[in-house]
Amino acid sequence: MGDSICNGTHNKKALLSDPQLFEAQFEELVTELAEQDLTDPALSDALNRLKEVLVYNSPGGKRNRGLSVIGSLRELLPPTQLTQVTVQRALTVGWCIELLQAFFLVADDIMDASVTRRGQPCWYKKDEIGLDAINDSFLLEGSIYRLLRRHCRDQPYYVHLLELFTETSFQTELGQALDLMTAPPGQIDLNRFTMERYKAIVKYKTAFYSFYLPVAAAMYMAGIKSEEEHNNAKHILLEMGEFFQIQDDYLDCYGDPAVTGKIGTDIQDNKCSWLVVKALEIMNPEQRAELEACYGRHDDASVQKVKALYDTLEMPTLYNKYEDQSYQRLQELIACHAQNLPHSVFLNFAKKIYKRNK
Repeated sequence: MGDSICNGTHNKKALLSDPQLFEAQFEELVTELAEQDLTDPALSDALNRLKEVLVYNSPGGKRNRGLSVIGSLRELLPPTQLTQVTVQRALTVGWCIELLQAFFLVADDIMDASVTRRGQPCWYKKDEIGLDAINDSFLLEGSIYRLLRRHCRDQPYYVHLLELFTETSFQTELGQALDLMTAPPGQIDLNRFTMERYKAIVKYKTAFYSFYLPVAAAMYMAGIKSEEEHNNAKHILLEMGEFFQIQDDYLDCYGDPAVTGKIGTDIQDNKCSWLVVKALEIMNPEQRAELEACYGRHDDASVQKVKALYDTLEMPTLYNKYEDQSYQRLQELIACHAQNLPHSVFLNFAKKIYKRNK
């Protein structure tokens, strides 16, 4: 039977949106990984654990990374080429990015001694999990490559995807290393908080896997493998990733918890955040002394003093100015670097993040 066209689905799914198709596929992938992939009865306990790890840690979140693969592919390929199999593969690769994110977050929560994630206890904080979560994070990472092999092994872009995922993982791990070294637990040293270091952390820890990875995966799937085109896309997407993190840092302090769904703790956690780095660039010696006395402290009085300092320095005004400049710079980058790529690939991403409030 030939592949159906349109949104690349069987008739019963023909009216589903991409987010609905994406959600529907998760259950299939869990079944595949935990029940169909390895059938040795001796592994039943381990595979049950894998299923539990996948179900607890992969759903939730905004899904922007995973959905950006199919979203970008729809801009890069004509509808006639978006067969059911092509769409299913794009959804699977999208889930691989969500699994990569889950792998990073499970490990990150242990390193940061976090308590909650996406409104529920961190995986390692659950009863009888503890540091076994380290191995669970490895299971999430390993699941990526099993899915890629099963679904993409016979495709011309398979090796490109493998290299893309392994390279992006390494870049993210280097970014995490920089982050951990810049703000070690219990050591508050604001001299380490420079804009150069901040931008390096953001580029490697966040921008590569959150912005470049999904679009680059879609480009390879669409047959675009030229290094020049990928470098062009990277210029634009890393700029967008930097803005996204700066926005995240701003919302941690100034966002409405009722909207963002989380209470910001960057000040208490001694985070190398854009707000503190920018403030350090413009404050006077007296203000710096107060910041050094209060930053990274958990008592409410210290946190409020830091927030009052930010207000005195007019950080919201500086942020709004930065946001406008960043959007302008993004438009220029798209005009300069996306001459052979649909501008909509990048503009769709931009619409999701600029002026967001959560």
